[in-house]
Amino acid sequence: MPFSYYSLPFCKPPEGVKDSAENLGELLMGDRIENSPYKFKMYKNESDIFLCKSEALSPDHFKILTKRIDEMYQVNLILDNLPAIRYTQKEGYTLRWTGYPVGVKVKDSYYIFNHLKFKVLVHEYEDANMARVMGTGDAAEVIPTIAKGDEVPGYMVVGFEVIPCSIMHNADSVKNLKIYEKYPSPIKCDPTSVSVPVKEGQPIVFTYEVEFEKSDIKWPSRWDAYLKMEGSKVHWFSILNSLMVITFLAGIVLVILLRTVRRDLTRYEELDKEAQAQMNEELSGWKLVVGDVFRAPSHPALLCIMVGDGVQILGMAVVTILFAALGFMSPASRGTLITGMLFFYMILGIVAGYVAVRLWRTIGCGDSKGWVSVSWRAACFFPGIAFLILTTLNFLLWGSHSTGAIPFSLFVILLLLWFCISVPLTLVGGYFGAKAPHIEFPVRTNQIPREIPPQKYPSWLLVLGAGTLPFGTLFIELFFIMSSIWMGRVYYVFGFLFIVMILLVVVCAEVSLVLTYMHLCVEDWKWWWKSFFASGSVAIYIFLYSVNYLIFDLKSLSGPVSATLYLGYSLFMVLAIMLATGTVGFLSSFWFVHYLFSSVKLD
Repeated sequence: MPFSYYSLPFCKPPEGVKDSAENLGELLMGDRIENSPYKFKMYKNESDIFLCKSEALSPDHFKILTKRIDEMYQVNLILDNLPAIRYTQKEGYTLRWTGYPVGVKVKDSYYIFNHLKFKVLVHEYEDANMARVMGTGDAAEVIPTIAKGDEVPGYMVVGFEVIPCSIMHNADSVKNLKIYEKYPSPIKCDPTSVSVPVKEGQPIVFTYEVEFEKSDIKWPSRWDAYLKMEGSKVHWFSILNSLMVITFLAGIVLVILLRTVRRDLTRYEELDKEAQAQMNEELSGWKLVVGDVFRAPSHPALLCIMVGDGVQILGMAVVTILFAALGFMSPASRGTLITGMLFFYMILGIVAGYVAVRLWRTIGCGDSKGWVSVSWRAACFFPGIAFLILTTLNFLLWGSHSTGAIPFSLFVILLLLWFCISVPLTLVGGYFGAKAPHIEFPVRTNQIPREIPPQKYPSWLLVLGAGTLPFGTLFIELFFIMSSIWMGRVYYVFGFLFIVMILLVVVCAEVSLVLTYMHLCVEDWKWWWKSFFASGSVAIYIFLYSVNYLIFDLKSLSGPVSATLYLGYSLFMVLAIMLATGTVGFLSSFWFVHYLFSSVKLD
């Protein structure tokens, strides 16, 4: 739950607090960027700078400050678009964090970090025309171009480190000091010790120092420190792990397709008519359900809508991850990932409408009646549920005055995007779907449904169990994504994510196909929904995993509101995953059943 920096009793800049303009993605993420009171002059080291003396802490301010320290809140600073980075040592390892903690709790007393030591890494550039070196839109207009005569070296920021310290200042000695004046005595910053307890009714004095250091890091590679691959071995391990599962399943699929289907078909073609009639009586397995296998499922419209939405979500995920892996959505431009996802989702409304309506006509044997309602509902099903969840969570955020709350104006924008772009596109797709030829079933459906023999195991048990295989392929990657979303780590291994995503699609298709075949073999012809949930049930395991993550990894969550938010967002994520994976499973099963029964010759 993010909060504004100035909701705590910190120093405000002399010119007043201003918000910087933000894009859609940042607003949705709850990143509010405000100006800070710190002032640096390029390549000029300054120390012992007095910032301000806060008012004496009121009981309210004291309470909120200690609460934020308890909840391990971090302050995030940005300099020239680079987030402040903080290095800590733990058991011989160097850990990197973005931002610094508000304070720390030691033996029941709270200490605040009131002195910041900044270290700015700069790269001296050789080319006089700076805009050419940068090649980035952001900074080109603010950099002066130097005439060849003036040999003034120019610098650009390539790194930004912060060391927070807690230093006891004498509140009386700064009575007459103004902001940015020198503190009377030298300040020694020792990050390992703390000395400013937070006490009610006492003011806090804030100071800072800044040191510039020349560095060999070039401008284009200044993000490398943030994106250094943490444990790429683990990612490779997860991919190998997935490949094992895939190969195993692919083997089963091949065996089914080659052995069973081929063997049965050759036996058919060799026998003459009498023997065939005799054999029809002894037939077992999938050939018995030939007259029922394409019988319309229960709630066909809902199935069509869910498959349409699933195709849309899957398409959005693949395109977004592909663009991110190719480096179009760099972390330097904050919020582009979310904005890109929204954009691709809306454009792919066409595909959702087309798939939903075409499937609807296929199930109705070419009857396109009701296609408008199907495409209309496909346009509103997933966004509607998402809207419900997010609105509920938004009221919680509003109630606790968090910056994560979506402002009302943004709500209006989102609704307009939904109803003015997404819905019309889905209807256009639906129109094309209604015009496209429907898929013809290879066999006729009998009038009277065949009785399904009693099963040894309830079929939903198999369907639930099937979700474990896709989950096994992605749970390692899931840990990295979770810590990126909830722990504020930078996640930038989109190449790995793309590979894992493709593997996930393959596993879902194979699992669902094998399960559908198993159901048909025991004469259970109700495969439509089962094939959807066989791979869609991976969502249940992901949800259980996120609950487990909440209990064991997110120990610093503040109270029930945060936990509710976390579970709400997880539910939203899991729903999207269920639609996407279920769709993959259903479409692969549909293709398989169509292939199986189009290759069989029955009168």
